[in-house]
Amino acid sequence: MKKIYTRPKSLKRTPFHYCPGCGHSITHKIMTELIDEMNLQDKTIGIPPPGCSVFAYNYFDIDMAESAHGRGAAVATGLKRAYPEAIVFTYQGDGDLAAIGTAETIHASNRGENITAIFINNAVYGMTGGQMAPTTLLSQKTTTTPYGRDDKIEGYPIKMSEILALVKGSAYIERVAVNSPANIIKAKKAIRKAFQVQIDCLGFSMVEILSPCPTNWKMSPVESWKWIDEVMVKEFPLGVIKDITGKKDAG
Repeated sequence: MKKIYTRPKSLKRTPFHYCPGCGHSITHKIMTELIDEMNLQDKTIGIPPPGCSVFAYNYFDIDMAESAHGRGAAVATGLKRAYPEAIVFTYQGDGDLAAIGTAETIHASNRGENITAIFINNAVYGMTGGQMAPTTLLSQKTTTTPYGRDDKIEGYPIKMSEILALVKGSAYIERVAVNSPANIIKAKKAIRKAFQVQIDCLGFSMVEILSPCPTNWKMSPVESWKWIDEVMVKEFPLGVIKDITGKKDAG
């Protein structure tokens, strides 16, 4: 029988600790597929954050450097400047990148640091119990907004992709999702392009990934996938937000 699929070489044989239906495991798989396909395993340095994906170094078979909460872009900047030939990416959640890490992220992007940010947006603080995140939607219930997020009290969901698209140093910003086979394919293409932007030394790139969190959304995995399509994308529309390359993706 012809073998048409195999486990990515860059993905360690370690059981994931993520909840059923979580988007982290899907994202890990497509990223390790890309690292293999682009022959980057020996050149890539990943920076996992605190949060649900704090143990990402247990799954990626590449060099990894843990950062303090919110400091992913700062650590990535230092590593990239020390090893300019490396492909350096941060892997950050919405609390890490869009709350405590806003300063590091915005300024790294504004400086045009030649790094890639993988931004997991599940609209909630996952690991610590489901509190409101900067990306929590209006009226969305969390453990700290039991009656739903109120713009008069907690403000509005922050749109990091649109913010980073405004600064000159950003080269490529796209928002994708991992809630359907079609969207997963698009997400993989976006991450491939972000890595290529870094290889071509064009500046800062980021892929924002709308990711289901069934446990903290208190939904089944299937319901959470539907919620992204029916609710979340209305606040966070999918698509390319900035692209200075002028190149359209094939397919």
